Amino acid sequence: MREFIVEADGGSRGNPGPAGYGAVVIDAVTGETLAERAEYIGIATNNVAEYRGLVAGLRAAHELDPAARVRVRMDSKLVVEQLSGRWKIKHPDMKPLAAEAARVFPPDRITYEWMPREQNKHADRLANEAMDAGKRGEQWSPHEGRGAVTIAAPPRGRDQPPQPRTPTDPGGEAAKADADVRAAQHVATAPRPTVGWGAAPDMGAPTTFVLLRHGETPLTPQKRFSGSGGTDPSLSDVGREQAERVAAALAARGTVQAIVASPLTRTRQTAAAVAARLGLDVAIEDGLRETDFGAWEGLTFAEVQERHPEDLRTWLASPKAEPTGGGESFAATARRIATTRDKLIASYAGRTVLLVTHVTPIKSLVRLAIGAPPESLYRMELSAASLSAVAYYADGNASLRLFNDTSHLR
Repeated sequence: MREFIVEADGGSRGNPGPAGYGAVVIDAVTGETLAERAEYIGIATNNVAEYRGLVAGLRAAHELDPAARVRVRMDSKLVVEQLSGRWKIKHPDMKPLAAEAARVFPPDRITYEWMPREQNKHADRLANEAMDAGKRGEQWSPHEGRGAVTIAAPPRGRDQPPQPRTPTDPGGEAAKADADVRAAQHVATAPRPTVGWGAAPDMGAPTTFVLLRHGETPLTPQKRFSGSGGTDPSLSDVGREQAERVAAALAARGTVQAIVASPLTRTRQTAAAVAARLGLDVAIEDGLRETDFGAWEGLTFAEVQERHPEDLRTWLASPKAEPTGGGESFAATARRIATTRDKLIASYAGRTVLLVTHVTPIKSLVRLAIGAPPESLYRMELSAASLSAVAYYADGNASLRLFNDTSHLR
């Protein structure tokens, strides 16, 4: 199941006054902007513009994938609190808009988060562009070169204020709107884990992935690119010793209930050392393999910089860029890892599973768990034979429990 982030904003120059909204849909895995929407809506209040921006963002996400999960992030405390069920919706103009938002996605696939205004710059910029366009007597249109898959809003007369549907019978559309909002609020207020202090009692045991990077190979101390498209090296003598040490540490902890490994030799050898100590079998999962670094396999960073300087600069600047020679981009790796994560969570629900894998898969799982941007991959240090851990709860939340622990090696 894909996950989108919808960021939305609205503004009114006068409140009420000339108003517009902006919304952006972001891939939660890659951080890529997938769609932008903005519209000048005539004379309206800030609150109406914010709700209109939310509805537009949700519709754009639905057009991309109606089966996705959506995290809405807005700097409007009013909208977030009302649709989370903590504040009542009293204003008659708000109820139809809130109901419209609640109908786009099933309520169990959408969550609402408040964020500071300074973090909502993208949607805020779009809203201001829409209002500027309205001032010129025009409608907003996407600027060239933004790189997003832009979806323009349907045209509306520039002086026409928003017209929420006004029901003529009290038991018809109004009652349906209230019911839709209540349904959304019921799911939004469901118990969530208190991250860092354990899950709510009715959440059940989380699925915990203990993430083990394989031991050293001859390429590791030389800091050479070693992915899934190279020579598939075995563990060195140092790597075998590291595998035995981490096996002893995990046996002492006694929490691992299953072992899953990447198909590459170094991970299977590391997993075999742990499995022999714990008396468990090893399942092989192809989705846990390392990134394919193409023509860079076996080279040091300095050698790549010398031979492929332009490709390296592009790769460092964008997670969508591939290494020279048709390697795998970090964005593609992240999508593969997210799919593998969901598959393993379903297969090992409520259990503690050791995943024996590589640098990029582990960093990707950590990044996705804490909602960090793709650039964070370059800011994590992950040692050979290190342990990390992530717990996944039944409502989709995750908690990073451990990162790059090497105490068992000392």
